[in-house]
Amino acid sequence: MLTNMSEFFLRTLREDPADAEVASHKLMVRAGYIRRVAPGIYTWLPLGLKVLRNIEQIVREEMAAIGAQEVHFPALLPREPYEKTNRWEEYGPNLFRLKDRKDGDYLLAPTHEEMFTLAVKDMYSSYKDLPLSLYQIQTKYRDEARPRAGVIRGREFVMKDSYSFDIDDEGLAKSYELHRKAYQRVFERLGLPFVIVAAQSGAMGGSRSEEFLYPNPMGEDTFVRSPGGYAANAEAVVTPVPDPVDYSNTPAKELRHTPDAKTIAALVDLSNELYPREDRPWEAADMLKSYVVTLTHPDGAREVVNIGIPGDREVDEKRLEAAFAPAEVEQATPEDLAKHPELVAGYLGPEVVGPNAPKRTVDEDGNPTGSVRFFVDPRVVEGTAWIAGGNKADYHVYNLVMGRDFTADGTVEVAEVKAGDPAPDGSGPLELARGIEVAHIFQLGRKYAKALDLTVLDQNGKSQVVTMGSYGLGVSRVVAAMVESHHDDLGLSWPMVVAPFHLQVLAAGKGDQIADTAADISQAVSDAGFDVLYDDRPKVSAGVKFADAELLGMPYVLVVGRGLKNGVVELRDRRGGVSKEIPVEEAKQIIIAELEANRGSAK
Repeated sequence: MLTNMSEFFLRTLREDPADAEVASHKLMVRAGYIRRVAPGIYTWLPLGLKVLRNIEQIVREEMAAIGAQEVHFPALLPREPYEKTNRWEEYGPNLFRLKDRKDGDYLLAPTHEEMFTLAVKDMYSSYKDLPLSLYQIQTKYRDEARPRAGVIRGREFVMKDSYSFDIDDEGLAKSYELHRKAYQRVFERLGLPFVIVAAQSGAMGGSRSEEFLYPNPMGEDTFVRSPGGYAANAEAVVTPVPDPVDYSNTPAKELRHTPDAKTIAALVDLSNELYPREDRPWEAADMLKSYVVTLTHPDGAREVVNIGIPGDREVDEKRLEAAFAPAEVEQATPEDLAKHPELVAGYLGPEVVGPNAPKRTVDEDGNPTGSVRFFVDPRVVEGTAWIAGGNKADYHVYNLVMGRDFTADGTVEVAEVKAGDPAPDGSGPLELARGIEVAHIFQLGRKYAKALDLTVLDQNGKSQVVTMGSYGLGVSRVVAAMVESHHDDLGLSWPMVVAPFHLQVLAAGKGDQIADTAADISQAVSDAGFDVLYDDRPKVSAGVKFADAELLGMPYVLVVGRGLKNGVVELRDRRGGVSKEIPVEEAKQIIIAELEANRGSAK
């Protein structure tokens, strides 16, 4: 297809947008691929839409290859199915909720498990109908608290989600593996580097869960990997739990004066000065640090919770959010703390929270009431001795032993994962990296089928609950990841496989001969089956055309200009940064051959 740039809906920008922090956001706006409508909401302009559709086509081809069938559900959905699966509440403020004119409750779908489940329930009733895989490519909505990075984390985004339906777990495992390999092929065809890591299921539920991450320092996700092959999102890392410690010879706890020691660093210094050990200096790892947060549960109830972690660790906010989901987590406010005078800021210890709290009571269901719940890091095992807050200003307790002097309501994985930590499977020390999540797959199991009563008759005529898998791929996010992977200081640099145009032709000079030659070659290459963008703008300088071509990032750029008087034109490979002069008489054949040789290339 031939497109004349003078008629194309496009305006480029020379300056980065003020709110852009990552390269993909800056370049997609500057190059006229997207335009901001509101925070986290973008219009896809013709260039961006062409890239989006090219990626969708690859996804469709790989879905067809595993026998998946495409459907399309509405984005506006009724409340009732989401209530049956508890996600109307569990999604919390991330869910867009709205009412119609009759005061009926609706939502803008973040995912479509319920709709797929109900569709299969409506149409299938026998094991003979299974296995089945359905998918859609559709716009989703999440009310992100902090939309950022352009289309990487938006409030409206395009996602491909597919769902498998099987009669048993063995079938689910096969469907899961088919989708896993299909996603691998998608990213291999795109030439997008990826790492598959173990992940948490979150609000989706289910058992096995894996993320596909594009490794990139600007990514939001921290993941870990070991020399032995372990890989996981940092949120999903399970701490190897130490063995219990014999505390029979540990001295009794002792309340000691620690003036102005409100921080771990100050407490370490003061302890070594006033209360030195004989065997070694005190370290941050000897301290039990309290971290007080407030949980806002799906029903709106607020609860203050205390968490004890080793003093040499910080709290990882994402692990914290995952540990207490579906509740929303925030640091406790002064108003929250005022309701619990036993919490002494800077000197809070475990002896007044959790099971250790005075006057702790339970409700009629046996749930604890009347005190702040207390959770500890998995490293805080029975017999470990700590320095902790004395619940009195300027005092700490020394030799405070877990299991002897205090206990907890449970353990939580909220502490940061550090480079060098042991892998949970014993495969060596962990290294940390950053990445952009581009896909997430789940073995949902029977959660949604049970909630929505999706059953079929098995070989024996007995009713069986169907087991499901869910497989999401962020199409619009992949566009941004491709930009992060394919750009330089001058602009975008698309591979042939997703480029909006394969060739951009520049009429870089004045005169009918230049314009006629550029138009003639453009038409010939277009007739050969390639997408060509012809920059025919008559009153635009050659310098502006060159700058725009570098910014837009088409794989090949043909310059028809001053060299024409010597019988040559210049063919530039935008991806490799090389150029060559070719005879104008042979230009059509040479260009078509070059494009044909690289058709579908991910480089």
